Amino acid sequence: GAGPIVNEDLVAGVEGRRQARAYLLRRMAGRRVENGELDGEPMAGFLGRWVGLAGLVLYAWRRRSLTAWILVSMALGAEIGHDWPAIGQSARLLSQIFLRLIKTIIAPLLFATLVVGIAGHSNLRQVGRMGLKAILYFEAVTTLALFIGLAAINTSRAGVGVTPPAVTEAAGVTAKPQTGAEAILNAFPENVAKAVAEGHVLQVVIFSILFAIALALVTESKRQPVLVFCEGLAEVMFKFTKLVMYFAPIGVGAAIAYTVGHMGLGILLNLFKLLATLYAALIAFLLLVLLPVAVIARVPLRRFVRALAEPVSIAFATTSSEAALPVAMQRMHELGVPWQIVAFVMPTGYSFNLDGSTLYLSLATIFVAQAAGIHLSFGAQLGIVFTLMLTSKGVAGVPRATLVILLATAASFGLPEWPILAILGIDELMDMARTSVNVIGNCLATVVIARWEGEFQDMPAAS
Repeated sequence: GAGPIVNEDLVAGVEGRRQARAYLLRRMAGRRVENGELDGEPMAGFLGRWVGLAGLVLYAWRRRSLTAWILVSMALGAEIGHDWPAIGQSARLLSQIFLRLIKTIIAPLLFATLVVGIAGHSNLRQVGRMGLKAILYFEAVTTLALFIGLAAINTSRAGVGVTPPAVTEAAGVTAKPQTGAEAILNAFPENVAKAVAEGHVLQVVIFSILFAIALALVTESKRQPVLVFCEGLAEVMFKFTKLVMYFAPIGVGAAIAYTVGHMGLGILLNLFKLLATLYAALIAFLLLVLLPVAVIARVPLRRFVRALAEPVSIAFATTSSEAALPVAMQRMHELGVPWQIVAFVMPTGYSFNLDGSTLYLSLATIFVAQAAGIHLSFGAQLGIVFTLMLTSKGVAGVPRATLVILLATAASFGLPEWPILAILGIDELMDMARTSVNVIGNCLATVVIARWEGEFQDMPAAS
């Protein structure tokens, strides 16, 4: 009679161990494990996804590319947040560390690039008329780009439908609306150190612009040492950005894990809607703004498109406008633009004519507000456009530097940060398109200014 008793004990022991394992998993991850299933999902599907992710990790390891690691970390973070929500939410610390490192870049980078971009171009004073034409053209076109970005995101409403975390909802309630007079007054700094410490990016920008204008008015012997310092500071901050971006895969993966753990996989659909919205908006900008400008300026379109092929492909592959600068200058000269105009307009445009980047920034800022459930009036959106007209100058030559501007703009308008870290997961795919449009816009600006000055050669001599 001992046989049945032994068998019952054995069965009870196996069942006890199974329940203990299920309880442990439930405690660790907040998931239910029953009958070989994870929340009703077969374990085979769960294991299959992780085998696929292991293949992606191996691919990123072989590529040794930061872009590949960021994309893979986004997939890993989404899977961790989906399979183990508690673990995903605990990863928020890593994303906050990454966010703080990014924030340290904002003030010195804006100051250095704006001072160099304004005071460093002595040609703005020497050629006067051409400089004024260039600046007017740049501001008109980039403003149109900003409004197209606003129209696109308000039409697609890509950020609507995301359920914000509870902490974000609570933070949004405490935001105090400003009157028009307060908004204007708060744009001007009373203490630049205080503006830097409190993250008032518009105050930093206005101080930098006034400083650059004052620097341009002093003698060359006094101006040059300060310019050299600012150029060095800008170069150091670009390198600093590059170092911080090595932490990006961890920060992005943690941010996606936290976001998905809090809100589920639905936010990924919103991110891909944002990506589609950006590409559609950039195409609309090319067709509705740059193409009519080219027709009005009588640009030889076939030759212009052929000249663009090489610099645009370089910009698309490297996601850096500056990588395409030497080839773009050479091709525009071969097209018929005199060297003195190429040498003036093209570098100036790289500071003031960032069509793709400005369009992206307006679009992404409103996406952040939509994702957070914050309604922005048309007046508030105009305030964002004005801010971006200033803050977007000077950093498009560095991959993902627009993240710095996006964070600064969001902070200025009381928007949360978690949607921006989610955007970073697909930022590389967006950066390729917006950087290509930056290059196209600068090349077209060079031809337009040359035609405006009456110096464009329709049939240039063979070089």
